[in-house]
Amino acid sequence: MDFFDPNQLRIIIQLILAVVLGCLMGIEREYVGKAAGARTFALVTLGATLFTILSKDVFLSFEWPAGTTYDPTRIAAGIVVGIGFLGAGLIIFRGMKIEGLTTAAGLWAAAAIGMAVGYEFYLTAIVATCLILLILAGMRKLNIEERLAERRDEDQ
Repeated sequence: MDFFDPNQLRIIIQLILAVVLGCLMGIEREYVGKAAGARTFALVTLGATLFTILSKDVFLSFEWPAGTTYDPTRIAAGIVVGIGFLGAGLIIFRGMKIEGLTTAAGLWAAAAIGMAVGYEFYLTAIVATCLILLILAGMRKLNIEERLAERRDEDQ
């Protein structure tokens, strides 16, 4: 494979897109003072994208013996489990209050964005990022969660 192979350029563009989308989600988290910010989200989307590209492109380039089966989704399944483990480390219980759940869910979604970029679903990745930002920033602006909590407390 040549160093400046067009396939390499496509992969580099995919990685850059993943970093940009991850940064956008992480900037929102930093804005509200969460520990996992732009760098963390960018690394998750970048890593998920690279693992997905590896599972899809690199292993397909090998010549497999006749009768050998290949399942590129096995690495994707590993990404989901690995990010779940990372997210679990972000969740903190303080008495009756849970912290870090939204950030953990955001990192999980960031991995999915990275996988979408890796599988070349660019529009899907961009739209999903916009939806995630709408959920994170838009719902906070509308105070939906606080309003629901107030109603719940009033009903009790």
